[in-house]
Amino acid sequence: MNALITGVAGFLGSHLADALLAVGHSVIGVDNLCTGSMENLKHLAHEPRFEFRQQDICEPFDPGRVDYVFNFASPASPVDYSRLGIETLLVGSAGTRNSLEIAKRHGARFLHASTSECYGDPLVHPQTEDYWGNVNPIGPRSVYDEAKRFSEATVMAYHRYHGVDTRLVRIFNTYGPRLQKNDGRVISNFMMQALKGEDLTVYGDGGQTRSFCYVSDEIEGILGLARCDEHLPVNIGNPVEWTILDCAKAVLRVTGSKSKIAYSLLPMDDPMQRRPDITKARQLFGWKPKIDLETGLKLSLDYFRACAESEQATQ
Repeated sequence: MNALITGVAGFLGSHLADALLAVGHSVIGVDNLCTGSMENLKHLAHEPRFEFRQQDICEPFDPGRVDYVFNFASPASPVDYSRLGIETLLVGSAGTRNSLEIAKRHGARFLHASTSECYGDPLVHPQTEDYWGNVNPIGPRSVYDEAKRFSEATVMAYHRYHGVDTRLVRIFNTYGPRLQKNDGRVISNFMMQALKGEDLTVYGDGGQTRSFCYVSDEIEGILGLARCDEHLPVNIGNPVEWTILDCAKAVLRVTGSKSKIAYSLLPMDDPMQRRPDITKARQLFGWKPKIDLETGLKLSLDYFRACAESEQATQ
């Protein structure tokens, strides 16, 4: 198979490229590098089945014949989409349409990386794929939430009106090596703060919940969906729910850090609970995550330690 991955220099895009190459496929990866990093792809510099092209997918392009399009291009962290709000909206609209046009032109399958943020601050718990969400369409998070919701509508329109063979994965909190070190997400914040001996910042009282999926489990679930015939959204995430405070304590245990926990004001529209119902993924292709949070944190430790040491060395 010849696959196109948009957003290939990002956290999930680069891991997806590795997984596809590992089973013998060829990969064309595109990225405009507004948030992605070539550091995530340096190990592929001499891989003959991998080709990188610097490309803004908001502009029409044609990579040539491809069998599968994996659309992973978008700022995804609070720091990035707050800084790049217009760009986030554009990649979720024009970028998604251009990527779908490629799939339509070449008769390729198409998988779009959507998000649990489509559920907003959910009033249904755990979240099932048929829940329509509770999203503030004009709040500070809306540039990301609504870009992803619009993308889902565009993907379904291309499936219904043009017959494109599409997939929609709703990704829940994912972590592991190559996660941006200062991207405002829970795991990267806590790991970097702990390893630098800084206080761990917990917003609100820490009672809000998240479900954390290690990257190898997430990629396995995404590939399972890619191979099946489901066109409607499918949750891929770890259904084990953690409070933010308990997550902070787990990071302190794994790192051995003596850092303290400091409390700060809860950001506007920050979801109070988040947990995927993965019944659909289990039934469709037998997927469930294998790696628990503390094991995943241990697997991520060397990466974040290197990030913290590099940051401290340049100060």
